Amino acid sequence: MTFHRFHKDLPFTAEEYGRRLAATRAAMERAGLEALLVTDPSNMAWLTGYDGWSFYVHQGVIIQHDADPIWWGRLQDSNGAVRTVWMADDCVWGYADSFVQSTECHPMQDLAERLAYIGLDTARLGVEMENYYYSAKAHAALTAALPNAVLKDATALVNWQRGAKSDEEILFMRRAAMISEKIVDGLMERVEPGIPKNEVVAQVYVDALQGVDGHWGDYPAIVPLLPSGTDAAAPHLTWDGRPFSTGEATFFEISGCYRRYHAPLCRTIFLGKPDDTILRAEAALVEGLEAGLDVARAGARACDIAAALAAPLERAGIARSARCGYPIGLSYPPDWGERTISLRAEDQTVLQPGMTFHFMPGLWMEDWGLEITESILIREDGPAETFCNRPRKLYVKP
Repeated sequence: MTFHRFHKDLPFTAEEYGRRLAATRAAMERAGLEALLVTDPSNMAWLTGYDGWSFYVHQGVIIQHDADPIWWGRLQDSNGAVRTVWMADDCVWGYADSFVQSTECHPMQDLAERLAYIGLDTARLGVEMENYYYSAKAHAALTAALPNAVLKDATALVNWQRGAKSDEEILFMRRAAMISEKIVDGLMERVEPGIPKNEVVAQVYVDALQGVDGHWGDYPAIVPLLPSGTDAAAPHLTWDGRPFSTGEATFFEISGCYRRYHAPLCRTIFLGKPDDTILRAEAALVEGLEAGLDVARAGARACDIAAALAAPLERAGIARSARCGYPIGLSYPPDWGERTISLRAEDQTVLQPGMTFHFMPGLWMEDWGLEITESILIREDGPAETFCNRPRKLYVKP
């Protein structure tokens, strides 16, 4: 690992980046890959430290077995790469702006020429095909420009190496959790009948970006979600300018973010007096959460958490078919999940110490919704630890 001679404010130590690179190379070896093109910005940041809002154009990191990673992207973004990656400047490659959104040429043609220059034109090259940031046109252009290479699907190869977090990563998630708590506390204080939603969301961003205890806040990978009343039957609605109303439940799905690490937290507030249907659902959901947290231990399976949650909900007559959680950590828009394990009945993945999840058993019924969730850490011994410490309940403002 060769470092730039100038100081950089890298999030992690050299040893941490070395650990990640070694794990990725071992996975490449098992997959029979000579090189890997990483285009997911979360994976790019995890491996190199690169941090910039440039994922709307084609970019990537090239991983080989015997050389430092190479950052490749738009030329004007290479200045950001020089300032944020741990590698030396000659590991930063920029392509001309004439490739950007052109109908005459494609950035992958530039990448193919560079791969040929370093001897990878006949390589077994892994690409992240099921990825928001690697388009069908990109794959077609790269395939055409490298006719003698073998392009293999390496979707989630890096993601799986990210599952068990290091102590350095867990520290960042704890800081993100402190910001999540601050956001939820502010919501419960500010939400009142007649207050427009956009005004409350504006304060969410203030709390999120100001941070806590000197730890600044980053932008989360998902915007605040806060549907009310019958709209809360839909899990992914954002906000508008309508005011909060008496007689409605509103759930808030938010996350603090510190140096791209997240700790999502969802809570629900009811303005007025909730009816028995919602109160019975709250009781069953909290019971399921507690049961799931208790079985979320090293050596258990992802499906065991789902089963523990499902039992009290089924006894209460609540049908729930969605998965109830996913891994979290470092992420960029549009998703703060790691896209590997799912907490659901079909997933037999064995839990390991250091894994982190958003345990997310939201209820989205025909004409109402309820979310009470926790971000959790699988510990060496005992049940999962929750990153946040706020009451697991339906908040009620009479």
